[in-house]
Amino acid sequence: MTPPDHSPERASQPTLQFLLRHPAHFIALGCGSGLAPVAPGTFGALFGWLVARVLLDHVTTPAYAAIVVACFVAGCWAAAVTGPKLGRVDHGAIVWDEVVAMLIVIWFVPSSFTLQVLGFLFFRFFDIVKPPPIRWFDANIKNGFGVMLDDLVAAFFALLCLAIWMRI
Repeated sequence: MTPPDHSPERASQPTLQFLLRHPAHFIALGCGSGLAPVAPGTFGALFGWLVARVLLDHVTTPAYAAIVVACFVAGCWAAAVTGPKLGRVDHGAIVWDEVVAMLIVIWFVPSSFTLQVLGFLFFRFFDIVKPPPIRWFDANIKNGFGVMLDDLVAAFFALLCLAIWMRI
């Protein structure tokens, strides 16, 4: 018997009603950005970028750090609640992991629009391609923490590549 996470035919597409049914769904689906009919992860990452820019302009660094940690913890819970309801632990509509990863990427990228675009592109590349060890985390930790963790590692790789890019 195939586990639910590996059977796409069991996974259902969430609706606006599903999004609003439970606070965990609202969070996991990135406040609605995960309902995008195509590339929901990209829409979630763009939403995260927007949230990061607004927060960075209005809160202190310690407050921003606390918000990122709280968002990560909330994402672990929200993904753990929402994934099984959708039939997959890491359903494509669950984009809070992309939102939080972009909060981290944009936090460490200089405020240059070009560098932020590059940080976004590096993150999406690593999130989509999932080279090792990202692929290992994605394949082996099948819970809310795992959903969040592989994107955290992808954010780290994006920042590393951006640092190398800026150095070169």
